[in-house]
Amino acid sequence: MDRIDEEVIRCVVANARSTYAEIGKAAGLSPSAAKRRLDRLVAAGAIRGFTAVIDPQALAWRTEAYVQVHCAGNPTPDELRHELEKIPEVIEACTISGAADAMIHLQAEDIAHLEQAIQRMRASAVIGGTESVIVLSRLISRPRT
Repeated sequence: MDRIDEEVIRCVVANARSTYAEIGKAAGLSPSAAKRRLDRLVAAGAIRGFTAVIDPQALAWRTEAYVQVHCAGNPTPDELRHELEKIPEVIEACTISGAADAMIHLQAEDIAHLEQAIQRMRASAVIGGTESVIVLSRLISRPRT
């Protein structure tokens, strides 16, 4: 990956709907060269997809929590991911070191909605227990580049 690839990636991270002309301008390429670079980055797996970033406030999902998950038995990360994908309130999930097996970031409308999402997590056969902390205020939120 070179400086031009990094500029292409920065441009589409800032706006996934950037035109090839806009990407080319940012990276110092023609629109057709920008398209080829972008296609190559997608084919190589450096760019895994394009998505809309939804403001949770627009959905009125103003309650956030981080939940430590303790697994029941010894599920694989794929098995745990499969269970967590069923819960739309899960916006991020990672396996972690330490006493817990995974850390889950949830967003919900309110405390009652959050509690329902956590109960659905606990109903999974691969999850043995949870410990939750509720976000009071977000201090820093940086886009990933």
